[in-house]
Amino acid sequence: MTISEICTLLDASVCTEPEDGWGTDIKVAYSADVMSDVLAYAKEGCILITGLRNLQVIRTAEMKDVPCIIFTRGKQPDEEVMNLARCFGICTMVTKLSTFNTSGLLYQKGIRGTDTL
Repeated sequence: MTISEICTLLDASVCTEPEDGWGTDIKVAYSADVMSDVLAYAKEGCILITGLRNLQVIRTAEMKDVPCIIFTRGKQPDEEVMNLARCFGICTMVTKLSTFNTSGLLYQKGIRGTDTL
């Protein structure tokens, strides 16, 4: 799926635009609220699904070359978080869905977890 298709599927609002464009193909996702788990287990280039909305999420995503972060449960990141995401070229979006439902919808559309590839 592309980032654009993911945004539409999740009825998400965009906070920051993707640096590499809306057509970036996504095959893998990782869901976590513990950033040390993201560093240890997420694959480079996966999308990150999280309920956290702090600077550490952006810094972790940058370290793992994450092109897109999906903030769940309608949690809107503040301007400082969005500015850092823009600086790193990371797309961020907010969905009102829970982390579980977000992950499930993406799985139904062929996105897999990092432990399955």
